[in-house]
Amino acid sequence: MKLGIILLAASTIALSTGCATILKGSRESLTIVSEPAGAKVQINGVDLGNTPLTTRVHGTNDQMIQVRKEGYETRSILVASSVGAGWIVVDLVCGLLPLIVDAVTGDWKSLDQNNVNVVLEKK
Repeated sequence: MKLGIILLAASTIALSTGCATILKGSRESLTIVSEPAGAKVQINGVDLGNTPLTTRVHGTNDQMIQVRKEGYETRSILVASSVGAGWIVVDLVCGLLPLIVDAVTGDWKSLDQNNVNVVLEKK
């Protein structure tokens, strides 16, 4: 009887959260490399350091990256975030509540790319 209650409680908890929320989360790794190296990187207006750079960002949001270096043209790159169809299918199989949770949290979205290579042109 106790085992049945424990299994029921565990399955209720598992099904009451979104699959992407549990398995993936909202943060992703993003690596920016430039030619020439040593360029300053801003993501969404926040200075993060110089290339090469790896950081963790919210994969549920688009990321606006600016790469600049003295004597070179500044480059702006948009790394988009989109919904992974696989998460929707898994959520539908698990029930309506996981679908709602992942939709509200946005955790079923991922960055379209995790590596950005930028070639800066001289002014």
